[in-house]
Amino acid sequence: MTSRIDRRFFLSATTLAALGTALPLRAAPAAPAHAVAGNTLEGRRYESSQDLGKALLVFFWSTDCPVCRDKMPELRANYEAWRDKPFQLVAVSLDRSLAAVREYDAILNRVVPMKQQFPMLWRADATHRDDFGAMAQTPTSFILDKQHREVKQVRGRIDASLWDDIAELVLT
Repeated sequence: MTSRIDRRFFLSATTLAALGTALPLRAAPAAPAHAVAGNTLEGRRYESSQDLGKALLVFFWSTDCPVCRDKMPELRANYEAWRDKPFQLVAVSLDRSLAAVREYDAILNRVVPMKQQFPMLWRADATHRDDFGAMAQTPTSFILDKQHREVKQVRGRIDASLWDDIAELVLT
């Protein structure tokens, strides 16, 4: 019985190996590029197309999300450290109230150095456009490669290993 199973396994493995070399491999189709655009809280126009050639982290968050607020200092520190690298971070607020976002932004403007401030958009703004779909939870982060194709999506708390993934995109 054992030898029959071993022979079947060997024959199956040999057949699969032969088929694998006989059939041409097709590359997976390239993922479509994502886009995000809108006015920042400061009123400046932002379009992700201006950052083609840069890895992009799009961070969907809300002022009433403790995990989101907890991650902001880490995001700002990494943004500052990678400022001269091909990297951009864009925060998109999912708040229902523009007043809540503006209040948070006013505090940031008083206590956070300018070099740590990245584009912040409000998704409910009439000028906002993106193709990321509905967000089931906050935070939700998307890592995009330099052509803005999705590499990874993270829902919830951002693990430190995410920065390794981004570094790999930025440094290649």
